[in-house]
Amino acid sequence: MSGELKVDNVGKAYRVWKSEWLRAANWFGMPVKPREENWVLRNVSFSIAPGEAVGVIGQNGAGKSTLLKLITGTAQPTEGRVTRTGRVAAILELGMGFNPDLTGRQNAFHSSGLMGYSQEQIEAAMPEIEAFAEVGDYFDQPVRTYSSGMQVRVAFAVATAFTPDLLIVDEALSVGDSYFQHKSFDRMRRFRDQGTSIMLVSHSLGDVKALCDRAILLDKGQVLKDGQPDEVIDYYNALIAKKENETLSVEQRRQASGWVTTRSGTGQARVDSLRLLDAHSGQEVRLATVGQKLRLELEASISADLPNLVLGFMMRDKQGHVIWGSNTWHTRQVQQNVLSGERVVFHLDFTCTLGAGSYSVSPALVSTETHMVDNYEWVDNLLVFDVMNADQTTFIGSNWLDATFRVERNGTPTPSIQAD
Repeated sequence: MSGELKVDNVGKAYRVWKSEWLRAANWFGMPVKPREENWVLRNVSFSIAPGEAVGVIGQNGAGKSTLLKLITGTAQPTEGRVTRTGRVAAILELGMGFNPDLTGRQNAFHSSGLMGYSQEQIEAAMPEIEAFAEVGDYFDQPVRTYSSGMQVRVAFAVATAFTPDLLIVDEALSVGDSYFQHKSFDRMRRFRDQGTSIMLVSHSLGDVKALCDRAILLDKGQVLKDGQPDEVIDYYNALIAKKENETLSVEQRRQASGWVTTRSGTGQARVDSLRLLDAHSGQEVRLATVGQKLRLELEASISADLPNLVLGFMMRDKQGHVIWGSNTWHTRQVQQNVLSGERVVFHLDFTCTLGAGSYSVSPALVSTETHMVDNYEWVDNLLVFDVMNADQTTFIGSNWLDATFRVERNGTPTPSIQAD
């Protein structure tokens, strides 16, 4: 059976009643009003198709944990309906509720049994659980002796020992070490490719971009945005800055090239133009070559007196991963006492050490090293350019190294020979 999840107009309210009699009357459907009513989720609707990976993001208090409780059935919605199909595996908290006095092996048996697997199935899977967890002799030690990372290793190994139809993972993986995180994400990718539906709740926006086909932004208990990960995550980053400064505006549109441009800021400084140029000829470049000397030229207009003005650049690959970023705060080139009406031109010279592919440049005009203090204007993916390898040795990856091989045989350097 394939896993599918449908959340239809779901809401959850926590209520305070004037008396237990009124609480009981509400259970039987009598129209009684509570003394207090706090809605933590309202009008939430979305679906996850078989084989689809969806990330859920949002600030603390947005309603993510409550939503997970409703989806897994540990809490019931006040309104709306949650429909699940197939076998569900979930890691909602550190250790999956392990008994600290039982060993990892005993907890693995207990948790797998609660998931509905037979003794024979669990015994057959136990060697794989132990091998994947990689906690060594601790597997037969009480869980109270485990570190948080070891608990996550065993919990994830148990939850994924049997291929689920729907896998739900909360923030638990964030406490694991980098090696185990990579190992876990490889397993989740394999499950996704085999048709498992995945719901990942995470503050790690890079993980959401790397794994998920869609992202859902929760804010104040409601779905604020549901779409492609790059679009939702860029909007989320702009929203965080906007909450720090209510005068900010946020605009978003998807270009014909597929890149999403998200623009936010107060408008006290604005990007009038951003161009990529050949550093020698000054000609504009849309298709750069590996090893080429390039220059980014940004012209900004100022509409208010600014004590400090900082320009930052961020470069991303097509998957949205940041490959480089810096700003004039870090290079100690902050422009001070910039006056309204001024025009400021910034240049950034660099060598194209990128691999073949498509890349974007996101500029930010701010007052310090971060956009959280004064965000005059931040534009995600304002400039997009392509890179080709015209005359360098063939290589793969997103970065070019000025590297050469040197080979010796029996102490003698060997010449370069093209194989037949």
